[in-house]
Amino acid sequence: MELRKILSVCVGSCSKDVSDHLLMSGWILLAATDVAAARRIQVHQQVQVGVLLLGDSSPEQLSEVEEWLRLSNRMEWVGVFWAEALDSPVLRELVLSCFFDFHTLPVDWRVLNLTLGHAFRRAQLRRQGDDSVKAEGGMGMVGHSAALTRLQQQIRKVAATDAPVLIGGESGSGKELAARAIHQCSGRAAGPFVAVNCGAIAPSLIQSVLFGHERGSFTGATSGKLGLIETASSGTLFLDEIADLPLDLQTNLLRFLQEHTIHRVGSTRSLQIDVRVVAASHIDLAGAVAAGRFREDLFYRLNVLPLAVPSLRERMSDVPELAQHFLVSGMADKRQRRVDGFSRQAMTALMSHHWPGNVRELFNRVQRAVVMTDQRLITPADLGLAVASSAVGTELDTARTLAERDAISLTLGRVGRNVTHAARELGISRMTLYRLMDKHGLAPRA
Repeated sequence: MELRKILSVCVGSCSKDVSDHLLMSGWILLAATDVAAARRIQVHQQVQVGVLLLGDSSPEQLSEVEEWLRLSNRMEWVGVFWAEALDSPVLRELVLSCFFDFHTLPVDWRVLNLTLGHAFRRAQLRRQGDDSVKAEGGMGMVGHSAALTRLQQQIRKVAATDAPVLIGGESGSGKELAARAIHQCSGRAAGPFVAVNCGAIAPSLIQSVLFGHERGSFTGATSGKLGLIETASSGTLFLDEIADLPLDLQTNLLRFLQEHTIHRVGSTRSLQIDVRVVAASHIDLAGAVAAGRFREDLFYRLNVLPLAVPSLRERMSDVPELAQHFLVSGMADKRQRRVDGFSRQAMTALMSHHWPGNVRELFNRVQRAVVMTDQRLITPADLGLAVASSAVGTELDTARTLAERDAISLTLGRVGRNVTHAARELGISRMTLYRLMDKHGLAPRA
């Protein structure tokens, strides 16, 4: 039976009553008196349920809590605070987006016990789902194309080491998903995965955000703060759009990669940090080096294990499966009448589209169609796509190709991707099936 661990975090002045009750109720209590202590516990302990106690907290403390909770999104959180605290719009938004449930003081202990039990069972279901995805080797990626299978094989290889990885690929192709897969397949899976979009942080703040700062190190620094590199200790730091990092910060990052130490802003003390770095960029970094926009020594330090995520155009055979996956997930989030699937014309439009925005564009179009359609089958108009006039004459051929591909894919899935059994069910030879799988980009089982 899984141990009933719970992380109790007190921000501000808090009563000990909740902690005492948790201990008496049989929970293994891991107590933290602030966010920094909670982060340290999370590095060394696997915890699925947390209780956040909010006393008289300042806006700065609440902002720090919000940033930390969004990085702890694989946990189920229950909040305990005074009812008056909900007058804060920041707290209300935080509860809605990050909490499983909340209670107001004074606490009804019986109801709190029920809530924590439900949160623990939900966390167990989430963990079982994560474990099954990892065991199946799907890495959270949808599709069976040859290009995707090659990527998964490469991910398994690079995950076995701690060397830096540089992921290339077009915008929207799934570079962060690949980075998360590397983390989950590595020996650091129990540690944190911290994603940083280098292009989304103001240049004046990025030094503090990455490396942290000490109290009083600059105007407005009323307290010390951990940087994201330090937060990722014992885990993986994902630097997305690394080409957007200013040149002076590139120097600091290079020093960290070489020495595995950092200096917080305003500190003279060096800190040893154990973290693996995975970086990504949608532009050609070698070209950026030639143009003087990226340090050559940093490029070679990051480019130890290069990985290329294929564009959606390179894995078009995955489009029907991806579209169906996004349809199901979209329906789960919408309280509206059922949408049964895609019309033949819609699937033809999906297969004919060039997909400049890659998987992200496909996701957005399907989500929009789920909301906008008035019919049981999604149409090209719902997707914001039009079937090109040149495709009308080949629509029958396209439909036949899609039907053939779907029949093979469904049969392979039903028999556990055993080619011999699938060929027998389809009434064709193994060699014919291999030829058709190659035609449709359906890779055999590794």
